[in-house]
Amino acid sequence: MANQLTFNVAVVGATGAVGKQMIRILEERNFPIKQLKLLASGRSAGKTVTFKGQEIVLEEATPESFAGIDFALFSAGGGVSKELAHHAVNHGAVVIDNTSAFRMDPNVPLVVPEVNMDAALAHNGIIANPNCSTIQMVATLKPLYDRYGIDRIIVSTYQAVSGAGQSAINELQAQSREVLDGKEPTCEVLPVGKLPVHHQIAFNAIPQIDVFTDNGFTYEEMKMINETKKIFGDEQVLVSATCVRIPVVYGHSESVYVELKEDYDLAEVKSLLENAPGIVLVDVPEEQKYPLATDATGKLDVFVGRVRRDLHHPRGLHMWIVSDNLLKGAAWNSVQIAEELIKARA
Repeated sequence: MANQLTFNVAVVGATGAVGKQMIRILEERNFPIKQLKLLASGRSAGKTVTFKGQEIVLEEATPESFAGIDFALFSAGGGVSKELAHHAVNHGAVVIDNTSAFRMDPNVPLVVPEVNMDAALAHNGIIANPNCSTIQMVATLKPLYDRYGIDRIIVSTYQAVSGAGQSAINELQAQSREVLDGKEPTCEVLPVGKLPVHHQIAFNAIPQIDVFTDNGFTYEEMKMINETKKIFGDEQVLVSATCVRIPVVYGHSESVYVELKEDYDLAEVKSLLENAPGIVLVDVPEEQKYPLATDATGKLDVFVGRVRRDLHHPRGLHMWIVSDNLLKGAAWNSVQIAEELIKARA
């Protein structure tokens, strides 16, 4: 594989929201593809997808689908990843998995290229993509972590419905029409959990993403807490999260408060953020310029603004972070890892 100029790539979950974005990014980035194999469930087998002007027939994902594959990008749910990822590795593929199946496995690196790409180079066949809300936060905090150290992170997220799939997008759109027409909204999707209880998302905010754990935090919140520690390689950093679903289609927004280990100069903080890879500083509050989900949609970068000193804690810092959850939060981070692996092998 190291001597190849082009690579055989498989996308598992090619018909899903993230899978479609993976295919689009592979095309837009002109990823060095020799052959692209698009894998999905048996229901989708036989349908076609256009890639670089050619029609590619979708195939059902099976253990034998990965023969000759160099990179396998998984985004078809944790169950599929657990069932098929090791088969892909056995066939010689590097698996980049966008589900939660392997994120906390101590033998699987959990990677954001701007933060800990070195960890990916030590993989054993599988590399895990972090949770979308974790990715944009740690990518932003990395330069501050390196310069000052971080004692504590408190994050509140404002997450788009696309993070819950196409059915949640459809529900938001349908409910919005129903409410505007004076009808009772139909609630069948959100929040996604164990109980058959659903709430209106249109013109609302739901303080639950994923199911609740015994400690009162949801699994989504615990993902952010545990993944941040693993990515930074620091069990001592204190992380708390509250994750909220809001009626936005694309783009997660986050209010992040950090307590740094060392005193900081605010101008230096902004300079560090402005010069960090993959980060765009949008912070001109006197002109009402700050990151918006609508501006981040369709873009690969993470946007940060509202950077300000806390009024009480001498090392406290506040910021607002926004990114497209399907791109940097999922599809682009996966493709980016593959690109960086290729560079490292060159």
